[in-house]
Formats: sequence, structure tokens, C-alpha cells
Amino acid sequence: MNILDEIVEKHKKDLEERGISMGYDIPEERIRPVVPFLPTKGVILEVKRASPSKGDIAPNLDSAQTALSYVDAGAAAISCLTEEHWFKGGLNDLMKVTSAVGTKAAVLRKDFLVYEDEIDVAYKCGADAVLLIARILDDEKIVAMAKRAETLGLTSLVELKIEDDLRKLKLVSDSVNHKYVVCGVNARDLKNFAINLLTPSGIFSEIQKIMGDDARVVFESGIRTPQAADFAGSLGFTGMLLGEAAARNPGEAKALVQSFINAKETPHSNFWNKMALELHDKNLSSIHGRRKPLVKICGITCSEDLNQSVELGADFLGFIFCGKSLRNVRQNQLNLLKSDILSVRKMKNVKTIAVITETDSEEAKLALSYLSGNTLSNEPLFDAVQVHGYETAISFLSDENLRRLPHYCAVPIRTLEDLEKLEELRKLGEPRILVDAKVEGLLGGTGIKVDQNLVDIIRKKQKLWLAGGINPDNVIEVIINSEPELIDLSSGLESSPGKKDCDKMNKLFLELSKLEETK
Repeated sequence: MNILDEIVEKHKKDLEERGISMGYDIPEERIRPVVPFLPTKGVILEVKRASPSKGDIAPNLDSAQTALSYVDAGAAAISCLTEEHWFKGGLNDLMKVTSAVGTKAAVLRKDFLVYEDEIDVAYKCGADAVLLIARILDDEKIVAMAKRAETLGLTSLVELKIEDDLRKLKLVSDSVNHKYVVCGVNARDLKNFAINLLTPSGIFSEIQKIMGDDARVVFESGIRTPQAADFAGSLGFTGMLLGEAAARNPGEAKALVQSFINAKETPHSNFWNKMALELHDKNLSSIHGRRKPLVKICGITCSEDLNQSVELGADFLGFIFCGKSLRNVRQNQLNLLKSDILSVRKMKNVKTIAVITETDSEEAKLALSYLSGNTLSNEPLFDAVQVHGYETAISFLSDENLRRLPHYCAVPIRTLEDLEKLEELRKLGEPRILVDAKVEGLLGGTGIKVDQNLVDIIRKKQKLWLAGGINPDNVIEVIINSEPELIDLSSGLESSPGKKDCDKMNKLFLELSKLEETK
């Protein structure tokens, strides 16, 4: 039984033992007018003492004072946890919060509700919205609960995660006025608590097909800094729900709110919205059998290697712009590659990536001048830039003009301390980070694998993009042991630095094809 199942079972048991009001003395009649829930773009800040994944977060918070501080920070709505065991909330908190904020903000009762009568309790306690988690409710129940909420003038925040949840949303959509339905997508997997910042974007378009282009969708969980809030805001969501970040650092609540509200669409957010949809579709097509990862062939320096990579089925092509690298693509080589790269960019299923190891070198400036989303006059050759190295990544992300460009970071690691670098980048809202092996004096193409113990730690927290020492002879072993979403190969496919070996390339994709045959 996963943690979500445990929470639901305990909730049902409490209801049996303590009644629909969980033993609290609740009002006979509602005394607070209903406040519209998230009619426009805004942030939902959460009154949250603890969570199953983090334990105690702010165990001594005063729910009323916290809610008022969130209103002062600009929150459009307050989420109040009423689950007692894992989140240490209660209906008493809900009544305090609704009384304190009055009509200054809408209030959501956040709990693992399973019965229509619990909607009535939320209404009497002053809530303006209730959370309905699609995965824990059957078809009949989720429709009945959403309709009960509508009757009372409350909004249902319908939380979606898996494909079957969308089918349930369609049932709700057909039965309830859309004015009373907001959708939420949790970036945190409640089965294992891993964060995937692309999960909400992955089903955004599916929600719009059901609810219409004006669907209100909330990005839930995983945002811890203003920089990450800016990323979530740039993806097109109506709302963002923040729990831990605001509860731990109330003084940063205003910055979190403003970052989300003021965020605009960027080339970076456009790139990741498209990637999220592609990854979502890829996951759906790989439900049975072992999933073949995305394949990046890096260190390409000639048209012959480029064309073979595309013909064999590579998903990403990497071109290195670093004067210290034996695989550096110089201007004259780039001129010879241009027509082929432009041809590849017309293929939606292949991404061209410029790899840089510095932000201000001549090589980096050349790469960035050809990057999609750049304002320079060169015709775009690259879909995104791979910013290689932690220090370079921090420098890149600190520059507002660079940060808006489509990118992802790559971090070489060797020790447990190096994992802190990945954590810092995740906190800044980087949705994917390529992990490579660290070898002193070398910038990549080392032929050395990342320590498996480190890989195992990383993949429990994020989707794994993996480089370092992967070759045709060990690729299946790597996939079985590490289950990467993307693998990056360079020296393992070469006859000499910068020149791919035709036979090794063929063998790699032959091995990968065996995974598809197991479906």
C-alpha cells in the first residue's frame, strides 16, 4: 500500500469513528459569503504544518496569523490542510482561517475527501473550494461531490495525475458548470514523493481539450524559490499552489507570489512545454515492456555522423562549442553542417543541442547566436543549449537574458557532496538536469560511468538524464539498472574523438530495438 492509500484508509476510519465533522464543533449555518476561487491568475498559499515527505515543516504555526500574512503577501487564495495525522491540520484550522481572512481571499479545504457530506462540512466551516482527488474517487462519487459543491456555490479543485483522471474530469465537465471547476496537477508523485516539474505541463493540453482553452489549471507542489515560481508562471498556468516554500519561509511569500504572477512566456518555457507533451505521449506509448529512453548523440562534428544518427533514430543531437574539447565545432565546420542541421530542425522528433562550458567564451557566443529564441539575426540552428558544469550553470541562470533562452544544465558528479549541486539547480526550477561523470581535467567524453550508488539516489528524486561511459556493450545494463529518461553517448560511439564509428552506432540502436520487442 502506498502513502496515498494509507492516508485515504485512515481518513475513512476516522470518519467512521468520529463522524462527518471529525469530532469538531462546527457551525450550524455558514456565516461567511462565498468568495470566487481563482477567477484570474494567482497563487494559492498553504497553511501547512507537516507533510508525509518532509515531516514537520512549521509545527507551531498559528493558522489564522499565517493566513493573514499570506493575504498581505498577495495570495489569491489560502489552502488549509484539515488532515490530522500526516499534515497535522484540522477543521479547527479551517474555521480560524476563514474567520480571519473574511472576504480578502478565497479558502480551499485541502483534505482527502471521499463523501458528499464532507462538502457540506467544508461549506459550513466557511470554505470556498474543496479538493477532489480524482485517483481516490470513482466515477459516480467524483461527479456527485462536484455537483454537491456546485449546489453550494463552492468550486471543486479537481486534482489530476494519470490518464484515467482525465476521463473522470470529462464526466465532471459534462455535469458541472465550468465556473465551479478548477483543475490541479501535482508535480509530486504521492506514491514515492519524487518531483517532476513537467508533469503538470504534460497533461495541460489534454485538460484544455476537455474544459476549453480558458481552462483554469493549477501547478501544484515542487516550487521552492522565486526563480522556480517564475518558471511555473511562464508555462501558462492560471494558479500555483505552494505549501512548504511559504510555510518554511513566510518572509519570502511575497516574492514567490510576484514571481509567478509577473512571469511571461519565454523561449525556455515554450521548449519545455513541448518537451513535457512529448514525454507524456512517450510514457503513454510505453506502458507495457521496458521503456526505451530518449537518446542523445553528442560530439557530432560532421554531416556523415549527423545523418547516420538521425537515420538510426536519435532524439537529440549534441554539438560542442568549447575550445578545450577535441570535439569542438569551429565556425568552418558549422558552415558545412548548417544545411543538414536546418533540415533536422524541421523534424519535430529530433532536437539539436548546442553544448557550452562557459557563458562568455567566443565558442559560447557563437553557439548562442544560433540558438532558437535568441534575438540575434542568425537563423536558428539549435533548439536548446546544454550548459555544462555547475559553476557555468549558476552563471547562466543569474543572467536574465540568458535564462529566458531554451536550456538545460549538465553537472558532472563524483561524490555525495556533488549531489548538493543538483539540489540547488532543482530548487531554481530546472526541470531536467543531465548527470555526467566527473573526471578532473576533462570536460566530457571521458568513457567513465557515474557511480551507481549516486545514480540510485538521484533517480529517486528526479527523472534521470544520464551521461558518462555508456556504450553499445553496456547500454541495456544501464537502462535496466538505472531506468533513465534520456541517455547521452559520445566517446562510447567513436573511432576517434569527434568521429563516430559506424558499426558502434548501428550496434547501439540494434540493442535499443530489443527493448521495444519486449512489449
